[in-house]
Amino acid sequence: MHLRVAEIHGAEAITAVINLAFWVAESFLMDRDRMDLESVQSLLQSRKFLLADHGGAVAGCVYVELKSERAYLGLLSVDPKHQKAGVGSRLMNAAEDYCGKAGCRFIDLQVINLRQELPSFYRNRGYVETGTAPLTPGLRPKLPCHFVKMSKQLT
Repeated sequence: MHLRVAEIHGAEAITAVINLAFWVAESFLMDRDRMDLESVQSLLQSRKFLLADHGGAVAGCVYVELKSERAYLGLLSVDPKHQKAGVGSRLMNAAEDYCGKAGCRFIDLQVINLRQELPSFYRNRGYVETGTAPLTPGLRPKLPCHFVKMSKQLT
């Protein structure tokens, strides 16, 4: 498994792995793709995705946005064929290291409250809950839900 920073020509593969991973995990909640190609391309213009490559294919990705002393992490996605193999943890380690080396002291993320497995995954990595936020406009979930905000001090 090779970890690297994504380039714009990888936008289609990133979009595919995000949508596949989120469909498997959130089909009970949403009837649409999580991201479209244009959104991923737009994010890649000014921000970063870190990728896990396996045999020339994208096995997973994570989005990172540097904001002075804070960073934002999102869209942690692992191809279902590679889940439960440590890919998500390797991507998280890489993202935290990347943000720390860029001078960020904290890293923030948010998870949908109905994804009950996620807060414990992040708590085990040192993240603490810091509040809630409404869901992104336009997502239209099947069930009422909101984001749980979490944060971790990097140094």
